Amino acid sequence: MLILLSICLVAQPTTCKEDRIELSYEATSPFICLRNSQSALATWQESHPEWHVARWRCAARGSQPKDL
Repeated sequence: MLILLSICLVAQPTTCKEDRIELSYEATSPFICLRNSQSALATWQESHPEWHVARWRCAARGSQPKDL
C-alpha cells in the first residue's frame, strides 16, 4: 500500500506538490492502511518539517493513483 500526500511548504502555503510513502507491508486492505497511516505520517512529518501535509489517502501499490 501507498500513502499519497498532497504537501505544501509551511513558509509558502501556495507552493504544493505530491509525494508518497511506501508502506513496508504487502497487505492491500484499506483498513490496515488507515490504521497504520497515522504513525507513518507522523514519521514523515518529523523528517520534513518545512512541509505541511494538506491531504492524504491510501492507494494500492501498482494502481494508477489519481491526483489528490
